[in-house]
Amino acid sequence: MVSILIADTAPQKIADAPFPLTEVDRWVLSQRDEDFKLQSWDDLKRVIANNELETLKRRPSDLWRYMAWTRDVKAEYGSITAYILRQRLPSWGSPPFAFSSHIPFHDPSDYRILVNDWPYALTEDITHLVVWSKTPIATDDREGDVTEESRKTIEDFVKRSFGDRLGEDRVLWFKNWVRLQSVRALEHVHVMVRGASKEDLEFWTGEKAKGG
Repeated sequence: MVSILIADTAPQKIADAPFPLTEVDRWVLSQRDEDFKLQSWDDLKRVIANNELETLKRRPSDLWRYMAWTRDVKAEYGSITAYILRQRLPSWGSPPFAFSSHIPFHDPSDYRILVNDWPYALTEDITHLVVWSKTPIATDDREGDVTEESRKTIEDFVKRSFGDRLGEDRVLWFKNWVRLQSVRALEHVHVMVRGASKEDLEFWTGEKAKGG
């Protein structure tokens, strides 16, 4: 019944999408979950190594739900940024944020690690984390990609925070180009970890892991 309802209303739902849909989004919405291939660790490594971040996808049912959730959140809070600040980062206040260090991820009070509420379509061994930063992260003006200095800063942070605990071969990271970001007003970096335990997730986030 649900799939029939989505199929019947899909064109209107797509036309009324609460954010601009990419070609990848439109392709995903034309698929069914049972026909959709989850992205593996090797897939992620290739995508990140080639900087093909626009090819990262959510599974069809999750993307439909994410669209509905976004529409509801914007209606209640005005924006995704406002929702995150009120519900996920309530102690931060409003931007521009006061930060302790001009170096991103240098002072623990300047960032927060959370499990992504709307992860990409990844195999079950992969957990998608987001690291939110009060401190601005420099990007280039051409593509909106991180500068070489920012890349080194993030790599050092990811190694000491995740790689040293889990093993560097089980950690990947990326920062979406500015044009691909769904929450542009808040600086954030995506971290993917493979085979992380509930204890690992609780250590990083300070929150009880789901299912535990």
